Amino acid sequence: MNNLISNIFIGIGLIFSLMGCIGLIRLPDIYNRLQAATKCVTLGACCILVSLVIRYGFNDSGIKGLFAIPVLFFTSTVGAHSLIRGAHIFGIKLWEKSIIDDYEADGYGHSSSTENQKELSDEIS
Repeated sequence: MNNLISNIFIGIGLIFSLMGCIGLIRLPDIYNRLQAATKCVTLGACCILVSLVIRYGFNDSGIKGLFAIPVLFFTSTVGAHSLIRGAHIFGIKLWEKSIIDDYEADGYGHSSSTENQKELSDEIS
């Protein structure tokens, strides 16, 4: 029974990973592509790690899988956010049919890239 449940989670993980890869190819701009890659592939990898815990239990492999889930979840989302924010500050334009630009509303627009870089360097210092 554990093998069946584990195989179902592996299948779900593979489907999420496949959808993330398709989104990476099909979506129009870097912002949408990173969203697809981050959400789908992270969820797919977490499902595969859950299947590892179900299949092998709480031995060495299962504990490593449980430890890897939150690490993967937090590092991939923070990394994607940093990449998207950097791309926006660098001046990469949104897709022309995009409706809302939250970074522009927060004052981190690409229209004044040098001012934003100065603000960010002041925030870091």
